Amino acid sequence: MDIASYFRPLERSPFESEEEQKNILGNKIIKNLEGSPFPEYANYQLAIIGVGEDRGSVRNDGCADAPDRVREKLYALKTTTHPYRIVDLGNLIPGAELQDTYAALTTIMVELLRNGVFVIILGGSQDLTYAQYVAYQKLEETINIVAVDSKFDLGATDEPISSESFLGKIVLHEPNFLFNFSNIGYQTYFVGTDQVELMDKLYFDSYRLGQVHKDIEEAEPIVRNADVLSFDMSSIRQSDAPGTGNSTPNGLYGEEACQIVRYAGMSDKLSSFGLYEINPLFDNHDQTSHLAAQMIWYLIDGYYNRKKDVPLKSKTGFTKFHVALKNNGHEIAFYKSTRSERWWMEVPYPNAKSRYHRHHLVPCSYKDYETACSNELPERWWAAFQKLS
Repeated sequence: MDIASYFRPLERSPFESEEEQKNILGNKIIKNLEGSPFPEYANYQLAIIGVGEDRGSVRNDGCADAPDRVREKLYALKTTTHPYRIVDLGNLIPGAELQDTYAALTTIMVELLRNGVFVIILGGSQDLTYAQYVAYQKLEETINIVAVDSKFDLGATDEPISSESFLGKIVLHEPNFLFNFSNIGYQTYFVGTDQVELMDKLYFDSYRLGQVHKDIEEAEPIVRNADVLSFDMSSIRQSDAPGTGNSTPNGLYGEEACQIVRYAGMSDKLSSFGLYEINPLFDNHDQTSHLAAQMIWYLIDGYYNRKKDVPLKSKTGFTKFHVALKNNGHEIAFYKSTRSERWWMEVPYPNAKSRYHRHHLVPCSYKDYETACSNELPERWWAAFQKLS
């Protein structure tokens, strides 16, 4: 399929790096530059796409200008010893209508994902997550979405799709290919107890900002379970990331954002990542673009540190633990990787639910194993069990 017509090539200046700087990322990334042939994207492992679209933004007009600002900072960062195979396809040409942009992004993602290419989206507003999701529907895959966000973005049923209602549209979308949604970093005074209770009723995962500050390692199993990660930069505190129209005093620290994204990159399951809501109009000395570039650097570093140790097909290289819970008769099988020391737990499911086969092994932590050993059901196990039953 020819996707070249969807893209506007990058200008040679400032995106054509100086030849003498061999150890910067800009010289390791093949780019769709003006006057050059469109890259053979199927030959690469990761593809960067700029989507300068803000018609679905709420209180953040101007975030369409973010992709190139992030690129400038990203390309100047130093490389390591990774065998980089990354291509930058340029900027998606916005459609006449917002829905046209969604359709174009979905089409491009389907083509890249079918070719085994990991997709990095530089937004733009976070409603583009909807187009990310629809791409997997085209591939007929049930997926898990993780959003790093201070809100749930459910919106109202009759509300048009926007950066504050895209999740509600995904949940109600038919046919539905969403198996699980998880939020990391929500702030209760922005969502209210009614939305927290709704998330619980849907057996979705939510990990409050205070929990992240207290123990960020517990966020790792959540992002390890994701196919799609959508990161709202306004979930980061204003002092660390002022460049968004919705920044607030509290939020993630920049270091925590980088750690979460590195966890995501290391997940063998994750296949697309979207970074949204950066607005150069509000940025201070490009501080937010700098942080975003460093987050992408950590994502790439995580990708090249993948362990390929998911116990879905073969259990070789894993230590298996059986825990029988006396109170309810359940027995849980845990698997610990001898390569990465990461944990998974097995959730039973009926044969009729074969489309969910890839979801019956749930990433977890040692704390979940300790919970089971204390004769209590881990919350992650119970939520997955309810959806598979």
